[in-house]
Amino acid sequence: MAVPLDETIRRVTARNPSPFTFHGTNSYVVGEDRCFVVDPGPDDTAHLDALLAAIDGRPVDAILLTHTHRDHTGLVARLKDVTGAPLLGGGPHRPMRPLLAGEASWIEAAGDASLVFERMLSDDETLVLGGTTLTVIATPGHCANHLAFAVGDDGTVLSGDHVMAWSTTIVAPPDGAMRDYMNSLDRLLNRDDSRYLPGHGGAVERPKAFVRALIGHRRMRENAILTRLRAGDRTIPAIVAAIYRATDPKLHGAAGLSVLAHLEDLAERGLVSADGPPTLGARYEPA
Repeated sequence: MAVPLDETIRRVTARNPSPFTFHGTNSYVVGEDRCFVVDPGPDDTAHLDALLAAIDGRPVDAILLTHTHRDHTGLVARLKDVTGAPLLGGGPHRPMRPLLAGEASWIEAAGDASLVFERMLSDDETLVLGGTTLTVIATPGHCANHLAFAVGDDGTVLSGDHVMAWSTTIVAPPDGAMRDYMNSLDRLLNRDDSRYLPGHGGAVERPKAFVRALIGHRRMRENAILTRLRAGDRTIPAIVAAIYRATDPKLHGAAGLSVLAHLEDLAERGLVSADGPPTLGARYEPA
C-alpha cells in the first residue's frame, strides 16, 4: 500500500522486515502525470503489485537506484519488463577497496552483480524525470556506488541507506569504508535540506541536527575503540564484547564489521597499527 508523503511522492514499503531492514525496504514513486521509481526493492510479487498500483498506469521515465544491495534491487528486472523504464544509478556493485583473502563471498552476498545500467549517473548531475527536477548527490561509504537524490524544490532528499532515522548505517568493509562514509556525512551537513526520506524507516525531519548527531556518534565509537585498545584489548571480538554489551548477540557480527571499518580508518590515519592488513582476525594496538 502506497503512503502519500506530499503531492508528488508516494512510499511503498516491502514486506521484508529484518534486523537490517527494519519494517522493510522503502521504494518511492515520484511524479504527477509521469513518474519515476527509486529502489524497486526485493523480488516479491506483492511488492511489485503495490508499486504498480502506486504508478497507476502512468508512464515511468526511469528506475533509479540509491545503491546495489539486493534488498533494493531484486525487483529491477520485473519492473523493467512491465514498464520499459531504463535503469539509472551509480554503476555496478564494487568494493570500496581491493579484496583480501576470503572477502569475495561477502561482497557477492551483499551486492547485486546482475544489473545492467542504461545510464550511469554523475555527482551533481541534474535531471528532469516524471516532471520533477532531481539532483544526484554521491554519498559513498555504505557502499562505493551509493547515491542520494534531491528531488523537487522543497529540500527533500531520498537518502537511501546513507542516513536513516531508525538506526545507524552499517559500514562493513570491504563493501563500505568509514572514511568515505564520514566525508559523505560532512557533505550532507553542508547542504540546506529540509527532510530525508530513507531506504528503511520513516522520514528524518531535522537533517542537519540528525547528521551532526550521527557524526558525534561515530566519533564516540572511534574513541571507545581507542580506549579499549589502550586498555589492552587486541582483537575485534574483544572490543565488540566490551563496547556492544547492550546489543543483541545476533548483531555482534555486524558490530564487528563496523569496528573493522573504524580500525581501517584509524590505521590509515596512523592512530592504530595491526599485525598485517586490517581484517576481522588481525591483532591491533595503539600506534
